[in-house]
Amino acid sequence: MNDPIGDMLTRIRNSQMRGKSTVMTPSSKMRVRVLDVLASEGYIRGYEMTKDANGHPAIEISLKYYEGTPVIREMKRVSKPGRRVYLGVDDIPQVRQGLGVSIVSTSKGVMSDAAARAANVGGEVLCTVF
Repeated sequence: MNDPIGDMLTRIRNSQMRGKSTVMTPSSKMRVRVLDVLASEGYIRGYEMTKDANGHPAIEISLKYYEGTPVIREMKRVSKPGRRVYLGVDDIPQVRQGLGVSIVSTSKGVMSDAAARAANVGGEVLCTVF
């Protein structure tokens, strides 16, 4: 697998289209950090570290719905393995005039666009969520 973050976002997107309450994904530190941002921004209920059927570490993500519709309306991968996107603090985009969130990997950790602006750091824009 070349793009683990993209794989996780696709699993979440597909599970929400099917109306699932949880989704399993392989575990990695970067995925956990991205999920921390999604949970703190209120886009998912939370996640739990588990093991899959083969005994490998996995993450069980609890998806969030509001009146039967998914809270996450749109998820886009910005920085891909073939084309990395690095932006300075002044260039980090606002998603839907601040209604959405960009997830940025900075030297101070993975954080939302608002937290990156507050910490005055730029970095790699991983994805946008609305």
